[in-house]
Amino acid sequence: MSSTPEPGVGLDATAELADRIGWRVTSTWTDDVLAGFGGFAAGLRVPPGYQKPVLMMSTAGIGSKAEIARATGLIEGLGYDLVAMVADDLSSAGAMPLAMQDYIAVGYLDVDRTEMLVESITDACADNDVALLGGETAEHPGVIGGERFDLAGTALGIVELGDEIDNERIAVDDVIIGVHSPNLRTSGFSLVRALIVDQLELTATFPGSDRTFAEVLLEPSVVYAPSVVNALARAEPHGLAHVKDGGLPTCLAKILPEGMSASIESSRWELPEVFRVLQALGPISDDEMYRTFNMGIGFVAVSPEGDVDRLVKGFASYDQEARVIGRITSGDGGVEIN
Repeated sequence: MSSTPEPGVGLDATAELADRIGWRVTSTWTDDVLAGFGGFAAGLRVPPGYQKPVLMMSTAGIGSKAEIARATGLIEGLGYDLVAMVADDLSSAGAMPLAMQDYIAVGYLDVDRTEMLVESITDACADNDVALLGGETAEHPGVIGGERFDLAGTALGIVELGDEIDNERIAVDDVIIGVHSPNLRTSGFSLVRALIVDQLELTATFPGSDRTFAEVLLEPSVVYAPSVVNALARAEPHGLAHVKDGGLPTCLAKILPEGMSASIESSRWELPEVFRVLQALGPISDDEMYRTFNMGIGFVAVSPEGDVDRLVKGFASYDQEARVIGRITSGDGGVEIN
């Protein structure tokens, strides 16, 4: 039997999907959203209070985490992963995320599964005050195989001119604040897949728990953007970094001005158990772990010591644990983790 849809079937499925998800998308809209552009675009008013608004954009995907989710059917949290990747990128520049659009590429359109993906995205948007203005679901038969799919998005944010985070303000002796990440978020899943495929099934029980490896690995990402915006209302950090691909060493190094390095003390936070278990499956060196995974730190703020308490409270008000994990030193741009 051919797996190629009959002519017209894909269009019928697309129409059905639009009927199912339309109300979910519009449920994330505020009065600032302007629709009605023939169904091909949506607009957004600039929120009040900005004198010289600067618009920022970010695009990201969730990578091969989608494949583990597809293989196990545990796709409900992927929307939070997508929103986290784009919204947290914007907040690391000092911008407040306003809106986003998604892009779902599929081999063939499974209406039920795609509806679940969109529901997850709209839930994450609603929880984080981001309007989902629309998106695109594209069928690529013969290009994307079988039941596989890819998930990406673009987000729009806003910041007052002059309030952008200028990492050049980072100075020697500034304090590095790390915000806790309880899980993998979206980075390192190519290595995860290699480790799991070689040694065990995704349905195997995760050590010390009553959950499967798949359930632990697919925990949704923390979305830091609202807490970052709250922290920025309390203090002015010298630098912000979203910890994603490349881990803490790479992402922190990106924001270091010339002539500065960073010294991190890993004993200052508790390493989530999932990273210990993955490292034991390798074995994988500490250096590779830190350059592949977030290792329990998903976001970083660099600030003068006098602002630490205010920033930490800004994160704590959103139930996110933040603590001092290191300092800025003179150096060649390296990040040393002890």
